[in-house]
Amino acid sequence: MPVLPLLELRAALPAGQRLLGLDLGEKTIGVAVSDSLLSVATAVSTIRRKKFAPDLAALRQIMAERNVGGLVIGLPLNMDGSEGPRCQSVRQFARNLLAQGDLPIAFWDERLSTMAVTRPMIEADLTRAKRARAVDSMAATYILQGALDAAGRGQPAR
Repeated sequence: MPVLPLLELRAALPAGQRLLGLDLGEKTIGVAVSDSLLSVATAVSTIRRKKFAPDLAALRQIMAERNVGGLVIGLPLNMDGSEGPRCQSVRQFARNLLAQGDLPIAFWDERLSTMAVTRPMIEADLTRAKRARAVDSMAATYILQGALDAAGRGQPAR
């Protein structure tokens, strides 16, 4: 199955299945999951990246436990909307996922997601260590919630 536009991803999901949101970093993968109504995103965990096979195994375990039928992957566009090397890396990860199974995937613009979730943590006076432990899964939640909100309004991906 190819990478789908956001609105087609929602339509491709069997009833009751959830979406998994991913914030792919160089060292970690932030993971969030939607509810079965595809309206609310919740942080799940952060996976410490190794190689593709163990990363895939960790994702498959989460997907099986949570009845996941599709993925929303944050696409790290440059501020001007262009794609750089990080986007190429994310797109390659998605191609590798697609080669391993028939799970629909959509991308969502993740610009400023880390800053959006870090600012409230700083305002809440969380230590740098606590922020570091939470920021990736919170960024995945921010990405997934943005995609859920846009799909619920019938908007295409940004």
